[in-house]
Amino acid sequence: QEMIKRVIKRDGRKETFNPTKIFNAILKAAFQIYPQQAKEVAKRTTQQVINFLKKYKRDSIHIEEIQDKIEETLMREGFPQIAKIYILYRRFREEIRLTKDKIGIKDELKLSLNAISILKERYLLKDENRNVCETPLELFERVANFISQAEEFFSSRKESYWRDKFFEKLTSLEFLPNSPTLMNAGALLGQLSACFVLPVEDSISAIFDTLKAMALIHQSGGGTGFSFSRLRPKGDCVFSTKGIASGPVSFMQIFDTATEVILQGGRRRGANIGVLKVNHPDIVEFIETKLKEGVLENFNLSVGITDEFMRAWKKNDYINLINPRTNKPTGKIKAKTLFSLIALSAHHCGDPGLIFLDQINRKHPLQNLGKIEATNPCGEVPLLSYESCNLGSINLAKFVKNKKVDWSRLKEAVKIGVRFLDNVIEVNKYPLKEIEEITKKNRKIGLGIMGFADMLIKLRISYDSKEAVEFARKLMRFIRNCSLEASFELSEERGVFLNWRYSIYKKKNLPLRNATLNSIAPTGSISIIAGCSSGIEPLFALSYTRRFLEKIGYFETTPLLEEVAREEGIYSKKLIRRLKGEISLRNLKGIPEILKKLFSTTFDISALNHLKIQSAFQEFTDNAVSKTVNLPSQITPEQIKKIYYLAYQLKLKGITIYRYGSRKEQVLLKKEEFPKEVILESNFRGCLHRVCSL
Repeated sequence: QEMIKRVIKRDGRKETFNPTKIFNAILKAAFQIYPQQAKEVAKRTTQQVINFLKKYKRDSIHIEEIQDKIEETLMREGFPQIAKIYILYRRFREEIRLTKDKIGIKDELKLSLNAISILKERYLLKDENRNVCETPLELFERVANFISQAEEFFSSRKESYWRDKFFEKLTSLEFLPNSPTLMNAGALLGQLSACFVLPVEDSISAIFDTLKAMALIHQSGGGTGFSFSRLRPKGDCVFSTKGIASGPVSFMQIFDTATEVILQGGRRRGANIGVLKVNHPDIVEFIETKLKEGVLENFNLSVGITDEFMRAWKKNDYINLINPRTNKPTGKIKAKTLFSLIALSAHHCGDPGLIFLDQINRKHPLQNLGKIEATNPCGEVPLLSYESCNLGSINLAKFVKNKKVDWSRLKEAVKIGVRFLDNVIEVNKYPLKEIEEITKKNRKIGLGIMGFADMLIKLRISYDSKEAVEFARKLMRFIRNCSLEASFELSEERGVFLNWRYSIYKKKNLPLRNATLNSIAPTGSISIIAGCSSGIEPLFALSYTRRFLEKIGYFETTPLLEEVAREEGIYSKKLIRRLKGEISLRNLKGIPEILKKLFSTTFDISALNHLKIQSAFQEFTDNAVSKTVNLPSQITPEQIKKIYYLAYQLKLKGITIYRYGSRKEQVLLKKEEFPKEVILESNFRGCLHRVCSL
């Protein structure tokens, strides 16, 4: 008799019958009881189930019937303990489905509750009553359909082909674009870019024109960067009114308030970065402005460091403070004094960070078009005034098989990602004409990665090792070369970017479609959706709480802990129960060394190794790398100064540190600081147990 062809899902959908799914389900349960014989048991039991299903005379069968038959067969074959594990897993999955039903989201992709919750709050389309009106699968369909429409501008015959390719990468969670693309593709706003830099010129009308532009960008989900270095200092003369200037920090407070107002009606916090050049007369006020809690809460701050300043620091010399209105000195300050103030402030509150302006401009491929003065809010994309950039990240955890990188699949994903992001530029709706004009002339994109820590664990490489640094360099060199190849091929198909003739690529006779190609973003939200570690960060801890939308905490634990223990033959329920909830394994007794080696968390790793990883990625990243050097609470300002100087020596484009506990409100919390209302992400293979109402 013919085999059953289709399986009826719980929501009524039908899919092709796949015996491998039966085998994998039994294998997971068998592994917990008989890890050495699990494959043999799963193979034998699967065959018994299939033999029974062959007796059916129907064309299709319900999923529940198959699962009932698996339970029955395990019991009959003498595996009651495996049957119990399988039954518990079924019940757990049922709890997850019921929780998702309560959240009100139909989930065809079997995403985590973390992912479902954030998709509901931020990404899924809503009707006029703010009720969700699409599923995660439909979101990815919407995005793939809209972005593939750009193919019509070049070759309409390819649209359906690339729509399917984009949809495949999105639904497999191998690649995700930045949040505005997920939110707005095919929707009314249609603004798809994440990163913008706006000019702040030294006049009231120009400042408030920029404020309006910022509001429009934040409304659509984008983030903004500003250099306030052109504004005259506090106390300087205002000739038009015979008054006195209030200085850059006062105007930053206006921008901060506007951001807070827009936040009330938006889907996520508005993000800004404020940059002030190190030789501005108001630099001390700028450095110290966030020492008081609650000031400029919608801004990251960075001091624009120059080579001249660093030379003065080394010589224990003074630097001149320059009034940008007159371009003349107004005073001077010892470079070491200023550097100490920066470190003290960062120690106290995490701000300011540093951006190395000369290094950024040395590496900018469009040096002839002007100087870069600021970056996007997290520092990974230095941009000229009015430029925008759209980002996307490849989930590296999806490209490891049998402890080896699948380089061919990774190359394919990189090329698809580059094409996707280039398409975004075509179909994007820009908030200002100036932004559209320069963005289309330069076509900057930022294809990056997430899940780097997960990939290392799957490859059995310790994050805190020389091998990890070498692998990071090899990995990013590969991604860079694939990106260049993809952009070159697009240039042959679509033409080079319009300002190519002003770029370093013309001198190299290298035709490219995009002025920049790669960027390493923090990937906070999209890594939650993808279910992987953030950007190139190490694991924060084995378990921690994540604040979300300022009202919900998530208790998270890595599912790889259990997976590695099984694969290495050291799994036991007692071991896993002991490890879950721990911040670090390093000082625990009786823990297998391989787990201590692989599951290094952010506070296990020295600042030097944090920086070496960032440097390895920066070497092959034409934009920049966003990475936070998380530091323990006992770190000193003197040690922070050494970290900052080392970042300069390693030729990074920027550096951000955060001393744990230096702010009352933190995104990530250790176990002992969990709030009362949390969502627990733990238990069976890293899924969530819900213990509070959303």
